[in-house]
Amino acid sequence: MSHEGSTSEPHVDEQGSISHVEDRQDDHSQGSQTAEVSLQARQRRKIAQLEEKLVALESGRAIKEKQMNYYVSQGRAIRRIVTLFDTIEDLITENDRRYEVEDDAESSLDEDRLQIGFVTLTTALSWLPKKATEMDYDDYSHMLKLLRQGADSARGDDTSKLKALVAEWVNRELKPDPPVDADDKHSRGFTNDACGKLLCPAELDWNNPVVRAGIRDRSDGHIVTDLSFPAFLYDKYTANPNDLEEGLFKSRVLLQAYKAVFTSPSSAKDIEGDGDGIDVIQNNRRANKSVFRVKVKKHVAQIIKMKKVTPRSIAYIACQVRFALSSVTSWRSIDGDFDYEQFWRTIVDFFERAPGRTAQRRIDVLLEWWTRKVFGRNNRNDLTSTAKANMSVNALARQRAQRDDADFDSS
Repeated sequence: MSHEGSTSEPHVDEQGSISHVEDRQDDHSQGSQTAEVSLQARQRRKIAQLEEKLVALESGRAIKEKQMNYYVSQGRAIRRIVTLFDTIEDLITENDRRYEVEDDAESSLDEDRLQIGFVTLTTALSWLPKKATEMDYDDYSHMLKLLRQGADSARGDDTSKLKALVAEWVNRELKPDPPVDADDKHSRGFTNDACGKLLCPAELDWNNPVVRAGIRDRSDGHIVTDLSFPAFLYDKYTANPNDLEEGLFKSRVLLQAYKAVFTSPSSAKDIEGDGDGIDVIQNNRRANKSVFRVKVKKHVAQIIKMKKVTPRSIAYIACQVRFALSSVTSWRSIDGDFDYEQFWRTIVDFFERAPGRTAQRRIDVLLEWWTRKVFGRNNRNDLTSTAKANMSVNALARQRAQRDDADFDSS
């Protein structure tokens, strides 16, 4: 018995020890599992938090990029219709200056030109003044930088577009031999007879061999500067020396370039007549959009809500055409003796600084001619309330109402 007892007790103790060890192992295993689950939960929460932050960052970045793209897109109008060379800061500074001086204080021609530029800018970008007052200086400076980026980008795009198109138009109209190379600008300028004819000062005759040689040699009396209107600005590329305003800014290549930039290159093919073709094109666009719900791509003039040709847009295109005809390969404000900035100012002042009422009427007629040629004769939106009231539909409605009132009063 004692032997059996002595042999059985160790067995029991051994089992108990093993049981305790297993319990401790189970507890440790469960603790490890709990810790692992807790760690995974914390990691999932961190991942979820990071994903939320990433979504927020991406959303913020998307909003910021959208805003940046908006400013760049809006800036594309500035060089085309506001100012080709002045900075936005110059325009704003001039407007601020006017608030600091007396109302009757005199201003220079350059200051007046800047102020008109500011008015044109805030008309085209009506949101700008309010936005500028809401921004801190850094955001404001960044916005101006993006607007300037868009402005210069648009000018570069137009320069590239017209490089090939102007060559095509000159070859088709003047048929030079050899033709103007669409890709090589070195063969343009006064070394090329066709380009030279269009760049020749209006007061000189390019057909005269002495004039051609003098211009190419830059001899006295034949130096080409911005003080001369180039022949390409004139109807049929010929000026009347006794009336230099006759035919000015009515040339075929100038009109083609304007339409290519503002209403698409394809529209530049339609420049004959008085704008009837443009009316048909616009009416077809409206019909396609309304009947077939086809999304029609907007041209530059539609994007910037431009319905009339303006003096500064003509000056812009004149500079672009002059550059396209020249042999200069990269955009610059000075080309030998020719100053593009002064050339732009001269054209702007021709339109905006008419010497009297008679001259202003001629300017108004010229701008109306341009608007018909570019945008057609659909002027429904320009009708005054008085004009609308006198039209037969409204007049008939008024007459019917008056008769009903008279019958009511007599009954």
